Amino acid sequence: PSPTGALASLLVRAAPGPFATAFLETFRGFARPLTIVAAFTLLSVMAALIAPGVWRRLGRGARSSRSAPAATQADGAAPAPTSRRSVLALVGVLGVGLGAATLLRGRTVTSTPTLAPELRANAPLPAITAAQDAAARVPGLSPVLTPVNEFFRIDTAIGIPRIDRDSWRLRVHGRVERDVVLDFDELVALGLEEHDATIACVSNEVGGDLVGTARWTGVPLRRVLELAGVRPEADQLVGRAVDGWTAGMPVEAAQAPDALVAIGMNGVELPARHGYPVRLIVPGLFGYVSATKWLTELELTRWQDYDAYWIRRGWGRRGPVKTMTRIDVPRTRVTEGAVRIAGVAWAPRQGVDRVEVRISGGAWREATCSEPLSGSTWRQWWLDVPLAEGSYVLEARAVDANGAVQPEGPKGVLPDGAEGWHRIGVTVVAA
Repeated sequence: PSPTGALASLLVRAAPGPFATAFLETFRGFARPLTIVAAFTLLSVMAALIAPGVWRRLGRGARSSRSAPAATQADGAAPAPTSRRSVLALVGVLGVGLGAATLLRGRTVTSTPTLAPELRANAPLPAITAAQDAAARVPGLSPVLTPVNEFFRIDTAIGIPRIDRDSWRLRVHGRVERDVVLDFDELVALGLEEHDATIACVSNEVGGDLVGTARWTGVPLRRVLELAGVRPEADQLVGRAVDGWTAGMPVEAAQAPDALVAIGMNGVELPARHGYPVRLIVPGLFGYVSATKWLTELELTRWQDYDAYWIRRGWGRRGPVKTMTRIDVPRTRVTEGAVRIAGVAWAPRQGVDRVEVRISGGAWREATCSEPLSGSTWRQWWLDVPLAEGSYVLEARAVDANGAVQPEGPKGVLPDGAEGWHRIGVTVVAA
């Protein structure tokens, strides 16, 4: 082919690679994993559709020329030239295949071992009662403890680290009296506790599902820090993962009674996708400043000395979780009569005092709430209202234990989390 035609061929064949790499580098860890897969697959298909026009423009006027007839094959037929459409189809198929494979890998559920007796809390929390979890009585309502296989994930690494627990070590260093290195058994020997806590991603939109509640098992983070001796000038604790990812939080938050170096969730070992063998759980802070998975280092430092991973990318430094409500039911279409509106609300650390619901701009009505597991967990809520045939806008807001009302908003997720009342439209049809 002519130089122009060769250039066109090279661009069409090579462009998807660096483009996809740039795309994933920009958005991985920010968007939901399935969103990334869908977007990557769509971009691959678009590349296959758009590339023919690019090829025609760059290769216009180019003609294949050969100095000698093509060599014949054994059966006497000349070898068929590679079809441009075949190449483009291959690019598209490969993109779709990669997307599908990633999707299947992300959805693969593997069994996780139950915590061995020696890895259970010395004083386990009591079993959850029906008064604390109304999900069985309210179809469609989120359970008070999110199942492990449904718990949200936000990662910056495409692959999941696979770590041998026997060779794992945790180093505590920086502005401390003494460096400390613990293996897994030494960590567990410090004493295990259970705490219920809701954690959320800073990129969770109003009404989103990047939030979940679990019963976490682990060693109080303050005990680990006490071994090293935190020096007075240290005001930031940086957690570092095995792949170098970092999150920085206020030292005072790390010393809270329910801040954990966690080894389990909901009675099972941490799955690999959630940080096996060890991760940080610090209630009241968004995960981007606290929830280091695959933890391997704790460094005591000062705010002015170090900016962690997401801080360097423009997100807020402190990351407190905001008071939020989500409507789980009803869906967009219901039958007239008594309509049940239900959802969850959270306000770590203050806790949720009550939830109020409004229908099409009317008066606020107080919903019934489940009993709280702790001030660091969400509460379920529900309200039955009679609705005739027609269209309605449902709104919900929470009031925390200090009497502060959830802001109306709306505010986007950047730089420190979304704000706003969750609103949904509902159509009520005749019975």
